[in-house]
Amino acid sequence: MTKRKTTAVVIGLGLVTLSACGSSDSGGAGDSKTVTLVSHDSWAVSKSVLADFEKQSGYKVRVLKDGDAGQAVNKAILTKDNPQGDVFFGVDNTLLSRALDNGLFQSYEAKGSDQIVQQYRIDQDRHRVTPIDSGDICVNYDKAYFSKHKLAPPASFDDLIKPAYKNLLVTENAGTSSPGLGFLLGTAAKYGDDGWQDYWKKLKANGVKVVDGWEQAYNDEFSGSAGGKKAKADRPLVVSYASSPPAEVIYADPKPKAAPTGVASGTCFRQVEYAGLLSNAKNTKGGKALLDFLITVKFQDDMPLNMFVYPVRETAQVPEEFVKFGPQAKNPETLAPAKIADHRDQWVKSWTSLVLK
Repeated sequence: MTKRKTTAVVIGLGLVTLSACGSSDSGGAGDSKTVTLVSHDSWAVSKSVLADFEKQSGYKVRVLKDGDAGQAVNKAILTKDNPQGDVFFGVDNTLLSRALDNGLFQSYEAKGSDQIVQQYRIDQDRHRVTPIDSGDICVNYDKAYFSKHKLAPPASFDDLIKPAYKNLLVTENAGTSSPGLGFLLGTAAKYGDDGWQDYWKKLKANGVKVVDGWEQAYNDEFSGSAGGKKAKADRPLVVSYASSPPAEVIYADPKPKAAPTGVASGTCFRQVEYAGLLSNAKNTKGGKALLDFLITVKFQDDMPLNMFVYPVRETAQVPEEFVKFGPQAKNPETLAPAKIADHRDQWVKSWTSLVLK
């Protein structure tokens, strides 16, 4: 819900990243003391939290970061018969059906699953994946720009096609970027199978700019971000995350009392990330222990300020900065994974023809 170079859920503004550690060989089935987590590039955890797990479980965690979310999922599918690791983290609801249909995961009901918020629990009959985090893909706005121009920031998808916001929005390519895809899915959820293309025609006519990924959109094109200010960016609207404004506060020096950016709450699409025990994992016992760890209160409490996503465990604590500057949308757009599975590829193909050509 970060990531956010060309994927899904994290603000790349100085995250604590984890280097690969331990042996490159995960050993024999069930008896290795190294467990390997395969993830997208935005995986992050506090060293002390990971050390506690390693001490208590007896397993050394090796992390293999494998590009953005789409790239990592595709590679995991291609290598499923001889997987690179034991657990995969970071497949979200936009790509989940692809992973499940290709038999990427084996069944395992993680300890503590009953403590996960009910709305995020899916695949309850087979338990092939465990929800780990959620986040909202939303349009962010540069408060200073709208104040200077005495213009109210947009609040909804409908607002973005009004003449007042012409040439102000930058978004990511839906074919190469997780937030870009999420924004497309949000419009499909809002306007339906028959209406989303007409909406994008109007958005294109209103001057929307499309770039490859989040990093470019947010840090090079968006005037409200710290990076955008340095780059003298000129787009005051960007597709990013509801957790982006807290990141702007947390990583600023000195810290401002208010976030310099805001969220258009009527433009949000809910993204959920999952983890699962890989089919043919060599260390299934270690993989199960690692999955259990990912939904403990300790990891879930630690996760927001490392990966800038929301926890899914009911009793986990949400950081004050998230509550104040980046609350989750009250009524985000959502689509069932099955609906996404049936239409995603065709939607992206149609979007590409409509918007990029």
